[in-house]
Amino acid sequence: MNIDLRNPNIIMKLSRLGSFHQSRLSFLRSFLSEFKDWKFKRDLFDLDKKGFGTAVYSLKKKDRIYSLICFANKINDQERSDRVIATKWDAAFTLHDGLPSKQDIKRLKKEVPRQEIGRLSYKELTLSRANKSIRIFKHVVENLSNGTQPNLDLLKKVGYLYRTTAVYGSGKFGLADRFRIKNREEINGPFRLEMMLVYLVRQFTFDQVNHVAKNKNPKKAVKLDPQICKNLGIGNSTGLGMAPFIVNHPTLLNNWILCREKALKKIREIKKIETKDSDLFLNCVKDSIKNITTWNTESDYQLNKIKLLLKDVKKFLNFIKTEFSFKEDYAFNRIYFWLEKETCAECIEYIVSIMMEPYSEIINPLIKEMSSDEDRYFNIPADRTVKELIAILENKYSSILSINFKKRENYKKFWFISKNKEEPRLANRFEEYGSELEQPLAIARDIKRLYEKLLLYEKSLTLDQFLIDNSNLRHVVRRAFIIEKFPYSEIQDNTIGENTIPIDMLRLKLSFFGALKFDPRSDKWLRICMFQGAPLPNDLKNYDEQWVYKSHH
Repeated sequence: MNIDLRNPNIIMKLSRLGSFHQSRLSFLRSFLSEFKDWKFKRDLFDLDKKGFGTAVYSLKKKDRIYSLICFANKINDQERSDRVIATKWDAAFTLHDGLPSKQDIKRLKKEVPRQEIGRLSYKELTLSRANKSIRIFKHVVENLSNGTQPNLDLLKKVGYLYRTTAVYGSGKFGLADRFRIKNREEINGPFRLEMMLVYLVRQFTFDQVNHVAKNKNPKKAVKLDPQICKNLGIGNSTGLGMAPFIVNHPTLLNNWILCREKALKKIREIKKIETKDSDLFLNCVKDSIKNITTWNTESDYQLNKIKLLLKDVKKFLNFIKTEFSFKEDYAFNRIYFWLEKETCAECIEYIVSIMMEPYSEIINPLIKEMSSDEDRYFNIPADRTVKELIAILENKYSSILSINFKKRENYKKFWFISKNKEEPRLANRFEEYGSELEQPLAIARDIKRLYEKLLLYEKSLTLDQFLIDNSNLRHVVRRAFIIEKFPYSEIQDNTIGENTIPIDMLRLKLSFFGALKFDPRSDKWLRICMFQGAPLPNDLKNYDEQWVYKSHH
């Protein structure tokens, strides 16, 4: 049986993309399985009684070593800010290629805490900083130093001791350019080194809190229970900075989503499902209910999605129990059709993610296809004709071409870069100044403009001629030729319409990172937790691949 890949016009709508969940394809999970047989070591731990100082952690295999260098600094409470433009943090980190020398550490001690105004070298691969959740950190120190474990309900509400504000890589601020490392076998997947940094930072937060508690009360102090550590992750606040990324990397976006779609297609094409596979799948769905019920947020939008998800997942389990058998042919295909008919988008994509759990032989080869050599597709084929371009637009952008951009509600918003915050922002065109500084992120509107312009030209004209008059449309002409080859490269929605929910764009990217429990704080930024429930570095050897569905208590 041959099943078609799902239609990009349905899948690439924001409401659907904003319902994606983490899966085995997520970078955080593929990082863990790639590095599970590496040797983990704490090479240096030079902190004073209050927990300030330098620490180094490494992952090693044969002659390859990656080291996380941590600098924990004293800052005043009023200096602590999670803004990208902050200048001081509780801790700053860099991932170094190899083991750092004393000279390296001395050099980095000056530069890393300064983050964006520091200068790094090609020996450094990624850069980040993080702030304590002061309330939680103090609470944990207080308890451990008195010989007791912290209050689990309080920890559960927050889920981390520290939260990062940015993780940089690929040549920023003097870091190593991607071309230096992209051919290394172990960092084949996207964002793998960023994931490594966050994972090792998580271990540093546990070591630091234990160290401070021990120094506070050497006689009575106990260590934070490993099971509690396991259920803590690293927090992160993500604003609109992520949204342009998805628009600006079309071939990469395509490869992420195409791999997910290929995985689903292959699973739906399996004729006979083995009992061990259907059992694993069902256990993950059942285990995951705990995660849904312990998902904290104050956002009505998200609470409503969680409520629907919980209702649909229970309905799904009931369907499996009462009117379904994995003995029938193409069982997962039948499940998929049932989901489409009976449940909401959030539940469809949730179960699609879980379908991948039993099938490492399908998933692992796909993980290697998730990067993209973007430069190869940058040039516009100028010898193609107006007629060909019109055909591509009609074929690939049909729902966008039907939007009426003369209506105010369809062009109400605009994207701009804030001068003070240096971050992307979204504003109301009719109430706020600055739309002349609009960023080229209104792809739907510009595609429609391009289409209307093309209709005025002679069909046989070549595009080099067309672009002489219309160079302001070059960015969308380029995209049209990309989507011709890469069906999932474009969000099939209007990113400046009044009903746009920008956090859908953030959530799409975060699901591929492997984040759990999205907590929107408005329609423009959200909090997440990374590696919550993940194995600790010393337990990586034979960890449970399905850790993500086990309860995080």
